[in-house]
Amino acid sequence: MNLRLAVTAATLLLVVLRTEAATLGFDDLAPGTTLSTQYAVSSIQDYAERTEQTVAGWKSMNGLQSGDPAKLAGALVQLASQDEPPLRFAAGADAVRALEQKARDLLAQASAYRELSSSLAHDDA
Repeated sequence: MNLRLAVTAATLLLVVLRTEAATLGFDDLAPGTTLSTQYAVSSIQDYAERTEQTVAGWKSMNGLQSGDPAKLAGALVQLASQDEPPLRFAAGADAVRALEQKARDLLAQASAYRELSSSLAHDDA
């Protein structure tokens, strides 16, 4: 979700909340369940090995997710009912860690080329 979407939604009195997903204990990874995740058949040979590894990784997580879906639902209702809900919510401790790492990575990227990035204005500006 970008900021423009959030601003547009707000003018329509809609609440838009980007949720950074945690590993929640849904049954969607369990084979044979009605909510079972469906994986696309790999049709591009160059990606086949990586796709197999990714699918195997997801399948290995089944039943090991630490997050409680009912608690997530309650948290989302609580956030959506606030006068000013956050634009972003980290759902679970693992999502908080991932979001914090992303913030550190973005700051490092901004700092790495600060001088070059800041030198792009017109000379007469």
